[in-house]
Amino acid sequence: MAGRERVLRMSVELPLWRALAGYRVLTALYAVGLGITAFGHFVRPWAAVAYYAVLVVWTAVTLPRVTGAERCTRRFLAADLTVAVTGILLTPFTDDPARITGGGPTLPSIWTAGAVLAFALKGGWRWAAIASTAVAAANLVERGAPTRDTVHNVILVWLASIAIGYVVEVARASERTLARALEIEAATRERERLARDIHDSVLQVLAMVQRRGTVIGGEAAELGRLAGEQEVALRMLVSGGLLPVSRTALEAGPGTPRDDGAVPPDDGPLDLRALLAPYAGARVSLAEPGAPVPLPPAAARELAAAVGAALDNVRRHAGEEARAWILVEDEPGAIVVTVRDDGPGIPEGRLAEAEGEGRLGVAQSIRGRLRDLGGSAEVISVPGQGTEVELTVPKSAEGARGKAEKR
Repeated sequence: MAGRERVLRMSVELPLWRALAGYRVLTALYAVGLGITAFGHFVRPWAAVAYYAVLVVWTAVTLPRVTGAERCTRRFLAADLTVAVTGILLTPFTDDPARITGGGPTLPSIWTAGAVLAFALKGGWRWAAIASTAVAAANLVERGAPTRDTVHNVILVWLASIAIGYVVEVARASERTLARALEIEAATRERERLARDIHDSVLQVLAMVQRRGTVIGGEAAELGRLAGEQEVALRMLVSGGLLPVSRTALEAGPGTPRDDGAVPPDDGPLDLRALLAPYAGARVSLAEPGAPVPLPPAAARELAAAVGAALDNVRRHAGEEARAWILVEDEPGAIVVTVRDDGPGIPEGRLAEAEGEGRLGVAQSIRGRLRDLGGSAEVISVPGQGTEVELTVPKSAEGARGKAEKR
């Protein structure tokens, strides 16, 4: 809220409204001065005096209305424009026809522009265009025929009011953006403060438990491993990362009720990052884009399951102590997920041999899933240098939803 208040104080609208209020007072006095100097030319001076009295009183009484957009109501704007148009149309009734033909000013003179500018400040360039068009029509009726001076003044007011209205719209949009940026900055600072406090206490304790548990061994080693996983999850949370979702939610199919009884929607894309976040841990690092990675729900779940199968292979064949890295890349035409480990690698021909023996972990759990999605899975392994599994899913493979759901 403090950020919003600062933005309001910085608003460019406030000086414009103040300038409009001053403009209305000065131009009202200017119009009265012109009427006094031309009093001898009026054919019906009593009508001119009556209008000037109304103009001065109306300007003074309505000054609070032009202090901000909230108090400048549509009813006021309509009445204000009526006063201006009435003064223009009343000019031929009060002034000398020869003076009107010679280009003499109307009764409200340039005060009329203030009524149009109020429309611009309140509603932007569209409202300004409507008000200036009404004033232009009244001027043409008052003159009886378009003249060079009349057309010049009409176009000047029309363009100026529309330009100011457009500037006001841009300023309002900029203020909203600035207010949102200030809110985000305040939230970020609070998150950083909490992160510092947590780092100085909880994270250091978890890291110490992990180290001591590994040294002691036995059940303490398992406790240390759990502490390491919680340390990674907490670091993701305080740094603004994704909240890990449960594996139960990952394995649940479309329309499966959540713990609160609600049924999650299945018609919108899922963020792949949220499905891969649970795999991150003490020995599994996850690198992902900063923006969401949307995929159809069935394709996202199948791709996440293939990643899980690849990690299962790492644990089974490379050992519990092996480290793994998950890299998510959002390419223009496809989503690429790479799973790499630092294990001993796969001997040449071992995958084909395993498939012949009926072990279809890679063939079905990984390659089969990607094939049904219209993508591909490539396994690259060098003995002694680890294994890399590259999973590619095209973004345009909408038909893969049906295939994946049949599995």
